[in-house]
Amino acid sequence: MFEQLNSRFARIVKKIKGQGKITNTNIEESLRDIRRALLEADVNYKVAKTFINSVKEKAVGANVFTSVTPGQQFVQILAKEMTVFLGGKNNGITFHKSKKTVILLVGMQGVGKTTTVAKIASFLKNKCDKSPSLLAADLNRPAAIDQLKILGDKIGVSVITPINNNLQATIKKGLSDKNFTDVLIIDSAGRLHIEEDRMQELKDIVEISKPHEILFVADGMTGQDAVNSATIFNKLLELTGIVLTKMDGDARGGAALSIKEVTGKPIKFLGTGENISDIELFNPERLSQRILGMGDVVSLVEKAKEVFDNENVEIVQKKIINNKFTLEDFQIQLSQIKKMGPLSDIFSMIPGLNKFSTESVDDRQLIWTDAIIKSMTSFEKNEPSIINGSRRKRIAKGSGRSIQEVNQLLKQFKNMQIMMKKINKKGKIKFPL
Repeated sequence: MFEQLNSRFARIVKKIKGQGKITNTNIEESLRDIRRALLEADVNYKVAKTFINSVKEKAVGANVFTSVTPGQQFVQILAKEMTVFLGGKNNGITFHKSKKTVILLVGMQGVGKTTTVAKIASFLKNKCDKSPSLLAADLNRPAAIDQLKILGDKIGVSVITPINNNLQATIKKGLSDKNFTDVLIIDSAGRLHIEEDRMQELKDIVEISKPHEILFVADGMTGQDAVNSATIFNKLLELTGIVLTKMDGDARGGAALSIKEVTGKPIKFLGTGENISDIELFNPERLSQRILGMGDVVSLVEKAKEVFDNENVEIVQKKIINNKFTLEDFQIQLSQIKKMGPLSDIFSMIPGLNKFSTESVDDRQLIWTDAIIKSMTSFEKNEPSIINGSRRKRIAKGSGRSIQEVNQLLKQFKNMQIMMKKINKKGKIKFPL
């Protein structure tokens, strides 16, 4: 997520931090580099100009750069201003006082709206202790209703289906349905803003359902097209927030950095993958820090808490302390790390590791390592020292990897065991974080 922007800002930050003294000249030079990076990331040019002017105004203040580390101070100004442009603070979904909240998702075709409906429902159910119901109001796409029913079954929430292809009757059915006890999320049909009859249909849905939240779902990979579409939808419907999807792909970041400033509406969620659980509450401060290579340890810890089994962690920790950590234990930890998402995203959350990108980190390595360990017998996993030449050849053939890769894994694991022994002599350690 934002690899290109992160890479560019990392170089800019490194350069400004290396300056012994911050002057108007190197400030101007850094701002030119920042402007170029923003425009290359498809940030709206007016937004880029406003951002640069805001940073410049604060950077040339009378009391600025009097600290021992002026470069660090400049980076802090960047982070603060970027946080403001991303929205400052996100309060998530605003639930109605009556305890019955209606959420309407709107947007263009092909942005992943139906999947996003299920993702938000899963998020509200698992993290907000809500009991959402889904309403299938997309009567134009033949597979939309079936897709929503499958997703609803998958996350364990009720799905209210249409009545005789009648949109108004369907909306009224959803509002009066017995399953609607907490939150109702309406999946509307995708449409273009130039389709007047379809936009009027959307206005009718709003008039009948009176939603407390109208969320525009935008494809984060489309950059300024997403911003322009959100602006027009907002004029017609008065949106309450934005959901950016496909942020795990080749998203340059232009939409995320522009859309709040242009529309005045906050980004509420980011879709970060294809799985139902791949959605996160948008946090402007944390994201700005990640873009600038400052890391995001809080989000990393939250992700780890979600995927790591506490009981398993305690068992593994005891094994490490007693020098009994095996390849079998290592394999279990790898499977849990894979659940945290792409390695490049994980590394971007760790301060100082922002230099890693999708180019230097290959997520397939986890799959290959897992395949090699799976090709071992249980005895070999627990006693890797017995793995001789013939066994290595068999393991390589069984996993479809080279003998060199098998040797490399065994060497790395041996080095890891040596390191753990040394650490244990100094005191107990905590695993995995």
